[in-house]
Amino acid sequence: MTDTPDGAEAAAPETARAETAPDPVASLAKEAADLKDRLLRTLAEMENLRRRTEREVADARAYGVTNFARDILAVADNMERALKALDDEIREKADAGVQALLDGVELTERELIKAMEKHGVKKLEPQGQKFDPNLHQAMYEIPDESVPAGTVVQVMQPGYTIGERVLRPALVGVSKGGPKAQPAEAAANDNAGK
Repeated sequence: MTDTPDGAEAAAPETARAETAPDPVASLAKEAADLKDRLLRTLAEMENLRRRTEREVADARAYGVTNFARDILAVADNMERALKALDDEIREKADAGVQALLDGVELTERELIKAMEKHGVKKLEPQGQKFDPNLHQAMYEIPDESVPAGTVVQVMQPGYTIGERVLRPALVGVSKGGPKAQPAEAAANDNAGK
């Protein structure tokens, strides 16, 4: 018996099998890399979901009362109109009972405004400001040479915001015919040169 030829023949099939059989270490490393990739993608997806959910919850808290606030604005407008309908002369001549009623209405209006502010609803005070189409709705133009063109000179109905959003734009009268309003940047440069 010769060991060499039989040993060579026996080693050849094992080598052929080793070359055709997949490497278990390589396949496990590939599977581990695939699982790691899936895990990282899932973690990133969960983080994005968490952020989106936090943003949606914050928006729901801030803007959840929007429809109710819009409905309440009519009440605030009517209270303001009622108080403005009485001039100072009538108020001074009013007897104690009427004066107490007026004081009660004024107190109620202040409480209403305070309750709206507590829930993020703020009244816009655009009188004297530059017209901003994002916050104001121009109803008409008023010729006025004393103020820059595009300045709010009359407020017909106050506007309101809720958080960063406009709940209702202010209805305003805007000046025309006066000098053009300087952009804020140009005004700052003019003041810096003085």
